[in-house]
Amino acid sequence: MKKALKIFGFVLLTILILLFIAPFVFESQLKDLVKKTMNDNLNAQVDFQDIDLSMFRSFPKATLVIEDLSIINNAPFKGDTLALGEEVTLEMSVRELFKSSEEPKQIDELKFNNTYLNIKVDSLGRANYDIAIEDSSSTKGESKPFLLDLKHYEINNSRVKYDDKSTKVALDIEDLNHEGTGDFSLNKSELKTYSEALVSLDYDGTNYLNQNLVSLDAVFQMDLENLKYTFLENEARINQLPLTFDGYVQVNEDNTEMDLSFKTPSSDFKNFLAVIPETYAKNIENVDTKGGFIVNGRIFGKSDDTYIPKMDIKVSSNNASFKYPDLPKSVQDINLDLVVLNDTGLVEDTYVNINNATFRIDQDRFTAKGKLSNITENMLVDLAVKGSINLANISKAYPLELEQDLNGLLTADVKTSFDMNSIEKEQYQNVKSSGAASIKDFRYSSPEIPNEVKIANADMSFNQGDVRVPSLKLTSGQTDISAFGSLQNFMGFLFTDQALKGNFQVQSNTFSVNDFMVAETEEITTKDENGQDKTVAKSTGKEAVKVPSFLDMELRFTANTVLYDNLELKNAKGLLIIRDETARLQDISTNIFNGTIGANGLVSTKNPTPVFEMDLDLNSLDIASSFNSLELMQSLAPLAKAIEGKLQSTINIKGNLNEDLTPQLSSVAGNALAELLTAEINPEKAALLSKLDSELKFIDFNDIDLSKLKTRLSFDNGMVKIAPFDFDIKGINIQVAGSHGFDMSMNYNLKLDVPAKYLGSEVGSTLGKLSGESIANTMVELPIGITGTFNQPQVKLNMEQAVNSLTQKVVEQQKRNLEDKAVDAINDILQGKRDPNKPFNKNDSTAVKNSKTDTTKNEVQTKKDSMNQAQQKQVKDVARDILGGILNSSKKKTDTTKKN
Repeated sequence: MKKALKIFGFVLLTILILLFIAPFVFESQLKDLVKKTMNDNLNAQVDFQDIDLSMFRSFPKATLVIEDLSIINNAPFKGDTLALGEEVTLEMSVRELFKSSEEPKQIDELKFNNTYLNIKVDSLGRANYDIAIEDSSSTKGESKPFLLDLKHYEINNSRVKYDDKSTKVALDIEDLNHEGTGDFSLNKSELKTYSEALVSLDYDGTNYLNQNLVSLDAVFQMDLENLKYTFLENEARINQLPLTFDGYVQVNEDNTEMDLSFKTPSSDFKNFLAVIPETYAKNIENVDTKGGFIVNGRIFGKSDDTYIPKMDIKVSSNNASFKYPDLPKSVQDINLDLVVLNDTGLVEDTYVNINNATFRIDQDRFTAKGKLSNITENMLVDLAVKGSINLANISKAYPLELEQDLNGLLTADVKTSFDMNSIEKEQYQNVKSSGAASIKDFRYSSPEIPNEVKIANADMSFNQGDVRVPSLKLTSGQTDISAFGSLQNFMGFLFTDQALKGNFQVQSNTFSVNDFMVAETEEITTKDENGQDKTVAKSTGKEAVKVPSFLDMELRFTANTVLYDNLELKNAKGLLIIRDETARLQDISTNIFNGTIGANGLVSTKNPTPVFEMDLDLNSLDIASSFNSLELMQSLAPLAKAIEGKLQSTINIKGNLNEDLTPQLSSVAGNALAELLTAEINPEKAALLSKLDSELKFIDFNDIDLSKLKTRLSFDNGMVKIAPFDFDIKGINIQVAGSHGFDMSMNYNLKLDVPAKYLGSEVGSTLGKLSGESIANTMVELPIGITGTFNQPQVKLNMEQAVNSLTQKVVEQQKRNLEDKAVDAINDILQGKRDPNKPFNKNDSTAVKNSKTDTTKNEVQTKKDSMNQAQQKQVKDVARDILGGILNSSKKKTDTTKKN
């Protein structure tokens, strides 16, 4: 007995050792085998991170795990991802490991975890999943390395996207969990499956399912030899709507043949509520319902390049009602008769008849009838709606989660028929509409806007493709609007993604832009009470004005008062064109700052950073008021705060805007021509003027008259450049040129031409001695450099240049005087009127020795040079004393050169 136990223990130990070392022995072989199999069979770039082989994970079977599998397409979908798999698991018998790489291996179980499958079909019908390489060895009877002998397969937590450009079908299956158990080794067997997923379906731009929960619990009979699959036992759910299926699907070589019938297992009206996504329908178990709701349909025939299966689907309800236990009102008299038919198998012959759709809440009844035909081509629409409904009763009868309450009385009696091509091509003459609709006492509130919007009444009259709006009255906050006009493409706006086009005349007593400032939000992911992720919108604390993307409007408006930020505009009128998220202003005029403004330009919020371009005509604006209210004025003309008067200007400006549509000053660029109509200066209000006033004693800035002063300026990159301009202060000409920044830094140059008559009698007599005559009209040029900032200016008087300038003027005058006397003397000598030995200047101690013309000229020139050198130093010293006296003298110094 002990010997037997020892043998058993030894065998067991040997088996365990073999199981432990087997992965190391076979793993490399399997890696090579998988890569070879994929490369030999797939026309794509296939890769994986690792392969793991375990003997214990599913003992007694071997488990092969492929980690991070990726399949990337070659042409014609080069670079597209076909599949990504976090983990692919294959289970097989251990004996399969001992077969050579050329022998077929049977896979018993296959699992895909966290897989993404991206299926594409282009407009030519080429599919990116068509990557299998044709098996040329099959004609020789050779076998494949792997055989699919599945008993069980699973797809867990995966996603499948299907985008078919040729048929305009887009299918997105998320959170897919699917499993099947059967025997694929048999020609005929049963396959038991369960599937659930969130399904979104779009066809030709129309959304039919949006993350609807779909599940299917079914047993199929599989005929793998004929590729025929027959429903045996099954139940499907779309949201909470149960459906049962009967019939089969058979895949033939040239087509797919099917005959499927489906129906609701009961006629309870809860089936209707179950069609609505559970998020909106909530818990329908306790809803009190009466009447029935039946879905009964059949899809049958062949599907190929020409035909689709025929269909006959009926949806009906008769005198039904429902009431949620927690809501005060019920929906009654619900009648529904809807049919989806296709008798020919041609896709364009599919149509939907809405024979009747009615409901009633209290005394309000609403009815709709219509027909949709030629659905997949140029869809024809024929609809009629009639009735009235108190919108507030909808949320009292049905559990809607709305950010704002519905309210107001909607009344409609409208008929319309059109084809979608005419709508898309804006051929509204082909639209036939008639009837009228109105809404009264409508109120709209949202956390995104600060004030409730109230529509007292809005009337609409339908005529062909146009919708006339004879009356619209709206208020919000301080804003009131009365308007009338027309909409050109109301049907295009409702049934396609076209912008709403129209023309309106708008009048307003008060229009406040602040009433329509949108509170910006950002998405934040948090956990709900069940620990699930939920995304909520949270205000950022900022406000923004957005030009609506869905509007294509021309608005001719007049407004008595427009409030924008801290500005109050009066008598505003003009044309506002809203198109492509851009507001264009044409011939705008308004009164502000006791003057008028004309404007033409645009504001666009199409891009993340709003932009603007504007031509402004400012006429007779009050300088002080505009400076105190406009940040742009403070940046363009910082000294305006010290000026009282009127301004006239033309400004061309463009740049970026902040989210509240105020200019980003660092981005603005343009130019301006400004004229001061009337102006008085108070130097004490500006540090620069006060500084100059103290430095220049001979000027009183209170006496400056800037009326009619004109200047040009340009601005870009936060800098303002001033074109040179002149003005006069009681005979003193001042030239200004330079630039400053929006940061209040500055670099300016001033040139002052100071007349000698302001220098006093002592200075005048001194210069008179030097020049030999009065120089009352002589000008002294004084350059001044201004740097620093407007609040802390630095003023530098260029005394050296001023002295040199004054000296040069006096010397030049002396030269001219000497030349004139010398020429006179020479002429007298030549004419014999003067003794050449007699000096020609009483101050000249040098006698003229020679009477010859050339000798006399040389001596005259020598005398002039000698005098220039002597007098230039004397003049320069006197000029320096003079200028020092000017700058240090007191204001309004008495001019002693003037007679009493």
